[in-house]
Parts: sequence; structure tokens; C-alpha cells
Amino acid sequence: MGGAVSAGEDNDELIDNLKEAQYIRTELVEQAFRAIDRADYYLEEFKDNAYKDLAWKHGNIHLSAPCIYSEVMEALDLQPGLSFLNLGSGTGYLSSMVGLILGPFGVNHGVELHSDVIEYAKQKLDFFIKTSDSFDKFEFCEPSFVIGNCLEISPDCTQYDRVYCGAGVQKEHEDYMKNLLKVGGILVMPLEEKLTKITRTGPSAWETKKILAVSFAPLIQPNHADSGKSRLVHLPPVAVRSLQDLARIAIRGTIKKIIHQETMSKSGNGLKNPPRFKRRRVRRRRMETIVFLDKEVFASRISSPSDDNNNSEEMEEDKHEEEETKPSELKPDPPVNFLREKVLSLPLPDPLKYYLLYYREK
Repeated sequence: MGGAVSAGEDNDELIDNLKEAQYIRTELVEQAFRAIDRADYYLEEFKDNAYKDLAWKHGNIHLSAPCIYSEVMEALDLQPGLSFLNLGSGTGYLSSMVGLILGPFGVNHGVELHSDVIEYAKQKLDFFIKTSDSFDKFEFCEPSFVIGNCLEISPDCTQYDRVYCGAGVQKEHEDYMKNLLKVGGILVMPLEEKLTKITRTGPSAWETKKILAVSFAPLIQPNHADSGKSRLVHLPPVAVRSLQDLARIAIRGTIKKIIHQETMSKSGNGLKNPPRFKRRRVRRRRMETIVFLDKEVFASRISSPSDDNNNSEEMEEDKHEEEETKPSELKPDPPVNFLREKVLSLPLPDPLKYYLLYYREK
């Protein structure tokens, strides 16, 4: 499923294309998509396909098409502090993007059937935490993954503000999914070949909206042949932060507000620190032929007649741009960590300053 937008050269261009096609419509969703490089969730030998709007599957590892994930993120209407349950959490790509929006007081749980996929998701989460400039320990709702069949969740589990199911839900399981929601909560799932948004408006009241046609593999039914009884899935308990953590988060939040106000009063541009020079990118639209054959998706690139005519012009334009950029190199200024500078300038003992900061060696 996919192929709705043009292929991108990198993650930012993929997001630009999703915005242009109106799959990404809100700033929070855009920021989450830009913060996590989709290619990081691919195996190395398949990364060339990471920025195409196509689903990817290798063994039990699966990623939905970017246009599907963006519709899901928009439909969930995520806000800081909400609780989220991801049924069929897979690689953890969606859960990590959600965690960036939920913030320090959210809840982020995932249920995955395959143990090898959970191990893969944990490796990718660890890589994101250790290497990403978008990660902040005190502003991220880290996902927790448990193994099991999402149709066997313990009946005494807590209900959630937001629920997503990444596999096709049969009609007979619709009520089961609905009961995972709190009143006011939102459930997004593939139901009867349609990506469906269900809002719980009361104890027994629901609003349903069909978003778009999709094709998902169906949920795997529980198999009790071995023991003859159900293996209940127990979701993680809701973690309560320590008083120290709460105090640190509150102080950091206050300092960030002060920095934002100071910066706005000086320049009116918020905390953005754009590079002084930005190299103009020449966009080349490529036509993609998407072929569906026995549920397998193949993408082939074909050039239009105008491509051949414009090749020499494009090469000259690229050469001219390179000549323009060589003298000054046009490297952007290094990013400034305003929070770190502000904390280090406070009249506080050094141990307390470093306690307020989160430092990670790369």
C-alpha cells in the first residue's frame, strides 16, 4: 500500500512531499516525522527504498507506507500527556514519533506478536536515543513493548486515550477494540478495508469516520492448541516519575519559556537558529510506476521525454551552483544549545547545574 506521493531524496524531502499532498497537515505531526529518519528503521541493504512512499516487509519486520503513517498520526490527534497503545507495534517507528509528542507525562505502550521484532524495535529505539539530536530524556515518552497477541489483552488493563492497530481488524473484533478506549478517546484501525477513526463520545456512544481505503494483513487469531487456554497479555504498569524528575522537568520547562520569551522579544523568530546560507535545491520530479502483482509491490522509475531534453540544462545548473558554493563553502552555523548556556549561567552550584542538564556522549 502506498505510492501516493513522489519519492524523496532524503527524509526531509519525503516529508515535504507528504505535506504538499496534504497527508501531513499539522505542525506537531510534521516535527515528529522530521525528527526521526525513516531510513534508520530499515535494514542496511534496503535503505535505498526508505524515502519511497511504499510499505516494506522483510520476514516479520514491517513498515507501512509513509502516507499511511501520516494519516494515522493526524487522525490520532495526539497531545502531550495522553496515553497511547500501539497494537502490532512492529519496528517502533510510529511509537517513537508518538513519544516525541506525548512528552514526559504521557504513556506509550506497544504490543507485538513476534519476539524478534520486539528485539529489533528495542535496538532501533536505543539507536535513536543515543544518536538523535531530537532526543531529550526529559521531554520524550519512551515506548515500552510487550510480547503477545493483541486480541488477548488482560480484561483488567487500563484504558487508553489513543489506540492504533496496525493490522486488519475483523468486524467481530470491533467492540473489543472499542473497549480499550477511555471516554473521549480515539481509535484508529483498518476495518473492512478502510482506515477508520472511531471516537468514544460516551460510555456507549461512538462516532465513526472512514479515512481512506487501505489493504492490511489481518490480525492473527489466538492459537490455544498447545495449552488449550488463553495467554493473557499484561500491559506495563503506568510509571510514576520521582519527585526529583518532576522538579527537574518543571525547572527546565520554566527556563525554556524564559529563553523563548527573550528570543521572541529580540528577533520575533522564536528559538529557530537557521543557517545563514541555504543551498537552493533543484527539484526533479520523477515518475514512479507502481505495479501490484500477487500482493507484492514493485516500483520502477521511467523518465519522461522532457527529462532527456533537460538533462544538459540541469547538469549546467548543478555545475553553476557548485561553483557558486565553493568559495564560501556555505556551511551553516553550528546549532546553539540555548538551554545549556542558560543553565550554566545560573548562580547555582555546579552539581545542580549538571543535574538540570542531560548530557550524552555520542
